Amino acid sequence: MPKKNEKTEELYKLAVRYSKFYGGKISVTPSVPVRSLDDFSIWYTPGVAAVSRAIEKKHELSFELTSRWNTIAIVSDGTRVLGLGNVGPEAAMPVMEGKAMIFKYLGGVNAVPLTVNVHDQQGIFNTVSALEPAFGGFNLEDIESPKCFYLLDNLRKSLKVPVWHDDQQGTAGATLAGLLSSMRMTGRKPSQTKVVFLGTGAANVATARILSVAGFDIGNIVMVDSKGVLNPDRDDMDELMLHNPWKYDLAIKTNGERIKGSLKDALKGADAMVAASGPGPNRFPKEFIKGMNKDAIVFLLANPVPEIWPWEAKAMGAKIVATGRSDFPNQVNNSIIFPALFRGALDSRASTITDEMIVAASSEIAKYAYEKGSTEEHIIPTMKEWEVYPNVAAAVARKAVEQKIAKHSMSAKKFHDNAERIIEGSRMTLSALIKSRLIKMPPQ
Repeated sequence: MPKKNEKTEELYKLAVRYSKFYGGKISVTPSVPVRSLDDFSIWYTPGVAAVSRAIEKKHELSFELTSRWNTIAIVSDGTRVLGLGNVGPEAAMPVMEGKAMIFKYLGGVNAVPLTVNVHDQQGIFNTVSALEPAFGGFNLEDIESPKCFYLLDNLRKSLKVPVWHDDQQGTAGATLAGLLSSMRMTGRKPSQTKVVFLGTGAANVATARILSVAGFDIGNIVMVDSKGVLNPDRDDMDELMLHNPWKYDLAIKTNGERIKGSLKDALKGADAMVAASGPGPNRFPKEFIKGMNKDAIVFLLANPVPEIWPWEAKAMGAKIVATGRSDFPNQVNNSIIFPALFRGALDSRASTITDEMIVAASSEIAKYAYEKGSTEEHIIPTMKEWEVYPNVAAAVARKAVEQKIAKHSMSAKKFHDNAERIIEGSRMTLSALIKSRLIKMPPQ
């Protein structure tokens, strides 16, 4: 265990050192040739006036004549960053930059980090709404609960471009993909699987909802927070109804057995646990896992340190264990889903991102893992297996077409080939910049 802590500390030091060396992780590069000053007459004045006039007559042309078709904003107020909490918009900026880098490298999506010094939900709603003409979509990030629920629900209703909250939908999609793969290996079916959630924040509330869309029985889902098992008889139900209706709704619909008590009580006879509570270790006694069914599935997703160490869960009888970290087996991380999902949403020109589109993405990821030979320590692909991203993008785009929320319609193969071309182009561009030494290697 000390070695793991030492490795984390070393990664912290390198991240600060490299960030100072590079001055940030992203930059803006022109996508058109500039051969002489004459080209500026086309790209800027006077030629650009004709483009503006065309868009003035038909606003939809902004998706064809500008980079809006492939550009999104990553919006955060920095109130709930990673495992750090409320660090503010300035300190959230490096996280949003990292997100933008992954969007481009794995999804071919241009993403602009926008950390805002606005913290009330109506203020953020107004800010994002005002920015809609500039972007093809919005990724909400690291915004505290329950404010994030309000923003996602209301912006999805109000805006005509996709709005996504990665801490909700991204985590839910990645978790579902991991569960589907794990259940295939342990011989389980969604409708018969009892899942216990530790933590009732944005991630787990969204995951419970997505699981119900994917065929899990909502009555077989049990939610546990700091006060114990969520159930309709709790003393805080009136407060939840007023201040957190999303959690209140789950208290009514989940826990069909009406279990009461603690996490220990909830885990008795459970098939899977999804923990997304707070950084560990020792968030709960590892012995609780002994009460779960044979070949239990345990996801310990807190960052930067899981709720308990994965080897402790294994020692208590868990068959498959996943964390949110890349240096342990089975990383369940949003990065496997959000670049491709947005690629598919943008390519199909979807007006929103539905729960069914997320399920389609998760199912495609689990399918890819199965076809490539998933194992107990490799339940879903890693970011290195970039071939999965065009597959997911195509599945998402086709689902948008099926649901009649897409302005572009193509076959699954054409969506796939288009996504593959864009993503591969992003990767090749980065490789060329490194090879030409325009991007330097980090200091030793």
